[in-house]
Amino acid sequence: MNHDLSGGLKDAMRRLASAVAVVSARSRDGGAVGMAATSVTSLSMSPPSLLVCVNRQTGIHASLFIGAKFNVNLLGNHHRDVASAFGGQMARELRFGVGQWADDIQGLPALADAQAVVGCEVDRLVTYGTHTIVIGAVREVRVAGEVQPLIYQDGRYL
Repeated sequence: MNHDLSGGLKDAMRRLASAVAVVSARSRDGGAVGMAATSVTSLSMSPPSLLVCVNRQTGIHASLFIGAKFNVNLLGNHHRDVASAFGGQMARELRFGVGQWADDIQGLPALADAQAVVGCEVDRLVTYGTHTIVIGAVREVRVAGEVQPLIYQDGRYL
């Protein structure tokens, strides 16, 4: 891989502002797993679906298999501590101690005061480079409060 090209792309992408989410699921042994993500986007409204790009080295990756359920918790601008915890600044086993997490009707961790929680089921997985593109069929949507998303750009929260 051309490291100058990779570095250039990384530098270019720092200029793209993105909303921050926490993807949460249950591991095969039932434990809560989650990761911060800015690579989340709607895919289609018919059928309702979204995609999440997940590095294969992350702890949640093994929990995202065909048919697995997961939540995309869209963070509000008051969730910097949650984003930092799930972004790798805290040990995996301590992350769900930051913020108000409770199991939803599917038994998945959901952030109580998230801007929105989108419940999905893994429909397709596409491997590309170091990541897996996880396509989730939307099964449930909960929206709360005013639109005040947490935005990440150039290595910091806005």
